[in-house]
Amino acid sequence: MKLWAGRFQKETDTLVNDFNSSIGFDARLYRQDIQGSIAHAQMLGRQGIIEAHEAEKIVEGLKAILADIEDDKVEFSLDNEDIHMNIEAMLTQRIGDAGKRLHTGRSRNDQVAVDTRLYVKEEIPVIIGQVLALEEVLVKKAEANLDTVMPGYTHLQRAQPTTFAHYMMAYANMFKRDVTRLEDCLERLDECPLGAGALATSTYPVDRFATAQALGFKKPTDNSMDSVSDRDYAIELLSALSILMMHLSRFSEEIVLWCSWEFKFADLDDAYSTGSSIMPQKKNPDVAELVRGKTGRVYGALVTLLTVMKSLPLAYNKDMQEDKEAVFDAIDTVELCLPVFAAMVDTLTVRPKNMAKAAAGGFINATDCADYLTKKGLPFREAYMIVGRLVNLCIKTGDTLDTLTLKDFRAISSLFDEDVYQALALKTCVNERKVYGGPAKESVEKQIALIEEFVAERK
Repeated sequence: MKLWAGRFQKETDTLVNDFNSSIGFDARLYRQDIQGSIAHAQMLGRQGIIEAHEAEKIVEGLKAILADIEDDKVEFSLDNEDIHMNIEAMLTQRIGDAGKRLHTGRSRNDQVAVDTRLYVKEEIPVIIGQVLALEEVLVKKAEANLDTVMPGYTHLQRAQPTTFAHYMMAYANMFKRDVTRLEDCLERLDECPLGAGALATSTYPVDRFATAQALGFKKPTDNSMDSVSDRDYAIELLSALSILMMHLSRFSEEIVLWCSWEFKFADLDDAYSTGSSIMPQKKNPDVAELVRGKTGRVYGALVTLLTVMKSLPLAYNKDMQEDKEAVFDAIDTVELCLPVFAAMVDTLTVRPKNMAKAAAGGFINATDCADYLTKKGLPFREAYMIVGRLVNLCIKTGDTLDTLTLKDFRAISSLFDEDVYQALALKTCVNERKVYGGPAKESVEKQIALIEEFVAERK
């Protein structure tokens, strides 16, 4: 018999039972559910809502159930719908009437809310740790490539010279923001909904501050209706994870490009790539492509939950059961992607010669040529036009700015002198960009130090 069966005259149809059941996916909340129930039972005993010896019996029974679940000795039942009712039914079966007192002053609405918050509270630090491990890989790659000049791009067109180290720090700063977003989410969700009841608390003298403290929350939630109907923390988490996956996807796209024969800026380690069943020459960037693909899956979880919540009146509605699969799948996906992505980047072989060769073409020192003229007193817009004419000349002759003769330069502007060649050297172009945040070696070293400090503070 179902725990809520008193009002009903018929058994639940098998189709409805299967449709309604969530035990197939919320079983993973068993530990959080038992943790919340222990805190609730201890509070009931302390408040005199149930007898102290009954509270002790409940706690002992719950601990025994937890041990059996972790020893794989428990089989959950679809008839009991969800993890909460499964555990309560098991408890009552094991300890008798005392088990029936556990749900006093509590609803499944606040029970599931606290379970899910506890779960998310545990998983966010895991993901943060994985992102920090990736940051360490990026620092390592940057330190090894401070002088590795490569083209920087806009519109996927070669634009200005930079270094591979500068590139790595760009992604490191993206992932830094991901960490802080997750930390913000963790801060906001650190409120305990237990004791909110179905929506309007309880007539029992429930001590919500005690249960919040026992479960490691900063405080109880301030409004009971909001407590059971709020899924903002889950939506915020999925948003933060979607942005994180977007960053991983962008990086994956770079790796796919860099490892193609058209770029050949890098090579994947054999352990982090695959071959073709028909083309023996192929080395496919499957890890990067899968990360890129799984990004859509995490986006889907965010859109799912936003859509589920968009029209729900207060307070709890059964629609909200749909939150868990979306949250679980997004967390699982991110935690699957981050370690393998970090390992792929860590084992990536950089090809500095190919990067330098690409940087030598495409006139990426054109802006520096214009800056050369402005430093000699010419207004920038005039300098821009002069360099545009030089680039047009190079296109016609097959030259680069570096290979033009001084005569060619002076034919267009008398301001050019022998020192133009030093000014146009790619290493000069990079290392003169000493502005805070720029690609100059000393600037990138500061960026590396900031990321190292950020990681160290959180380790």
